[in-house]
Amino acid sequence: MEKSYKEYLPQITTFIFDVDGVLTDGTVTIFPDGELVRKMNIKDGYALKTAVDMGYNVCIITGGTNPAVKSRLQGLGITDIYLGAHNKVEQLDEYLDVYNIKAENVLYMGDDIPDYPVMKLVGLPTCPKDAAPEIQHIAKYISQKKGGNGCVRDVIEQVLKVQDKWKDQFDAKYF
Repeated sequence: MEKSYKEYLPQITTFIFDVDGVLTDGTVTIFPDGELVRKMNIKDGYALKTAVDMGYNVCIITGGTNPAVKSRLQGLGITDIYLGAHNKVEQLDEYLDVYNIKAENVLYMGDDIPDYPVMKLVGLPTCPKDAAPEIQHIAKYISQKKGGNGCVRDVIEQVLKVQDKWKDQFDAKYF
């Protein structure tokens, strides 16, 4: 019998996310000057910053190259950001090697075909509700949230709650 995704949550030490379709809804607004603009969910940003502050490894691996995206993520405390990643497995291997992380301790969230090879290698492959069917097929968890609409917050919050770290950030009087 296959394990429930919840059985993987206690061993997660590392979060890796794609950008377009995961941290964004996958749409791009193109301005007349050619600038491409994406929209990110502030609740996802809060969860990312919380994970960083709580000592989790957080990494971004994306095929996109937008410097504004990198700036936003750096502002949340994320230092490992791979832009222009066309072979995401290479970046995954490098990241795991540099930080001596085991793939089984990684939660990766992707939404489309370029994420497929990476998702096959990590302990907990996840995806947003609106991910491509091929990605949903290999995901051990499919968020009820769509890309750019809280799916990142969903998975981070679940891991932190299971590991009893979510409430550590709040004053005890709230609990």
